[in-house]
Amino acid sequence: MEDGVLKEGFLVKRLLIKLKTQTSTEYFLEACSREERDAWAFEITGAIHAGQPGKVQQLHILKNSFKLPPHISLHLIVDKMHDSSSGIRPSPNMEQGSTYKKTFLGSSLVDWLISNSFAASRLEAVTLASVLMEENFLRPVGVRSMGAIRSGDLAEQFLDDSTALYTFAESYKKKKSPKEEMSLSTMELSGAVVKQGYLAKQGHKRKNWKVRRFVLRKDPAFLHYYDPSKEENRPVGGFSLRGSLVSALEDNGVPTGVKGNVQGNLFKVITKDDTHYYIQASSKAERAEWIEAIKKLT
Repeated sequence: MEDGVLKEGFLVKRLLIKLKTQTSTEYFLEACSREERDAWAFEITGAIHAGQPGKVQQLHILKNSFKLPPHISLHLIVDKMHDSSSGIRPSPNMEQGSTYKKTFLGSSLVDWLISNSFAASRLEAVTLASVLMEENFLRPVGVRSMGAIRSGDLAEQFLDDSTALYTFAESYKKKKSPKEEMSLSTMELSGAVVKQGYLAKQGHKRKNWKVRRFVLRKDPAFLHYYDPSKEENRPVGGFSLRGSLVSALEDNGVPTGVKGNVQGNLFKVITKDDTHYYIQASSKAERAEWIEAIKKLT
């Protein structure tokens, strides 16, 4: 022993996620990086919320209370946020001794939304940022912002704070040019409408369930879905039915691939590129009608 040193060596800081079930059983999962840990924690929290209709309903009330002008969409806002000259510039930020790359402050985003006239007040900007996060355009990074997500209060999940860090979600993709988008949409939407109605659909990222207005078209065969809360008659998603498979799911319990406590009247569409869509009808009869209509076009 030299100079009072009792022990020396290397300590490795472990990046853990703690899960606690309703029966108080605790699970610890180890990630390879801070970014991976935060991303998993964010997705798991979203899946938990998807199984709690009260919290999902609370978010719908929050979103419906804030209306964007007709000529502005969330995609437009995110595109401007990515602008190299006037958008949000991610940079390394430190929180509690850890450095996170390509992040920005919650308060900086609020300032940016107001200065670009997307929100009239800090409260409106926080609401808008919460919606952007729920729609998977943004995700929290670090202890401060992740703590707000876990609090369960959806109205305060985004923090107008200089210590809360956020980043762009990896799912963001630069949109096609208006000419390309218009050409594609014109082709997809040119078919005759065969069937339409309201169904619930599981999201691909957060795995939360939302009611969508579905429209089935033929020649070409496409199934599009619309956000019923938006006035614009433009689908928020859709896919070709050529080469697809459609089948009913068992009604006894939650089927594999379905997240949340969602049971009964479910069916699945698997596209040609192996993308799985989980959809719920309001009754067995309605489910059978949709499956039969889709099968005719696959």
